Amino acid sequence: MSKIKNQAPFECYHIFNRGMQKQPIFESNKDRLRFLFLLLAFQGSNIIPNVSRTLKQFVQSSTLNISRDFVNEISKDKKIELMSFCLMPNHFHLIVYEKTEGGIAKYMQRVLTAYTKYFNTKYKKSGHLFQSSYKSVHIRNNNQLLYLSTYIHRNPREFSEWKNKEHLFPWSSYQDYINKNRWRGLLSRDLILDQFLDQKKGYNEFVKTSGAKELEENLDEEFLVK
Repeated sequence: MSKIKNQAPFECYHIFNRGMQKQPIFESNKDRLRFLFLLLAFQGSNIIPNVSRTLKQFVQSSTLNISRDFVNEISKDKKIELMSFCLMPNHFHLIVYEKTEGGIAKYMQRVLTAYTKYFNTKYKKSGHLFQSSYKSVHIRNNNQLLYLSTYIHRNPREFSEWKNKEHLFPWSSYQDYINKNRWRGLLSRDLILDQFLDQKKGYNEFVKTSGAKELEENLDEEFLVK
């Protein structure tokens, strides 16, 4: 499925992509931190003159500790809302809500262009890092939204060391749904969590008992990145 250039405002989309020829898009945790920071920081229209310098001030013990002032600055004029994410070695999954027309297209262009430039410079490469334009699938109903959220958060199960430990995987928003939200206003959980009586506990049980990852052959092909 090719990129949807004009997503509809006030709708949710499953966004995903993988590396060229299924090659890794992350070589280290520093790369993952860089990509994650871009996902969080580019939701608004704010300009970050020096991403490396800005990122450096938020890195603590191999993770990010983004200041409240920075969160508030981005949140003033968000074009999209990041709802969930999972970063795998050669691909990524996101659920994104579009707030303004063209918001997702501009957001993904900023993120992928900035990250590709960083990656190629760091590893002395050139050309395309990602296989193609990002894939965008309109989430048509609430059942699909919940299913995709579960599928994304169970993605690390393909690694034996993370099976049944997905909630500990540092490069996913799963832990932010069932524990403290590390990113505060930069990760929007309410649309999903508000559907569960005991929000965090209820969602965790829903994910744990879902067969989303095991039964992925029942998903439409457009949902998946192999």
